[in-house]
Amino acid sequence: MADAQVGFGIGVNIGSQPEWGPVGYHHARYYYMPDIDAYYDVNAHQYVYNENNVWVHGGALPPRYANYDRYHSYKAVINQRNPWEHHADIRARYAGYKGHTDQRMIRDSHDYHYRNHWSGDKH
Repeated sequence: MADAQVGFGIGVNIGSQPEWGPVGYHHARYYYMPDIDAYYDVNAHQYVYNENNVWVHGGALPPRYANYDRYHSYKAVINQRNPWEHHADIRARYAGYKGHTDQRMIRDSHDYHYRNHWSGDKH
């Protein structure tokens, strides 16, 4: 969806995008996940979330997000540096997508661009 991209990315990183990422983007630097108000750094394979007013980078989400379903939640592609520095604007822009579960993801796409995901990406 064209309105779900902020900024512009350089290059192509289709192969590094997780299978639960949204289809339609040749480059995704971050995903913003409005359901949990957090980010996923595609290239670093890390989540970025707020913990006591500090943005934490980690390979897994904290226990409070144990019920979060990456496969059935909306992700907005954000192609700008350190999006958490503009978090209030990003949160406001995507607030209406909270609770959306109908976004197509890479795992379910048969587009040739995602052929490396067809056998199941384990990111």
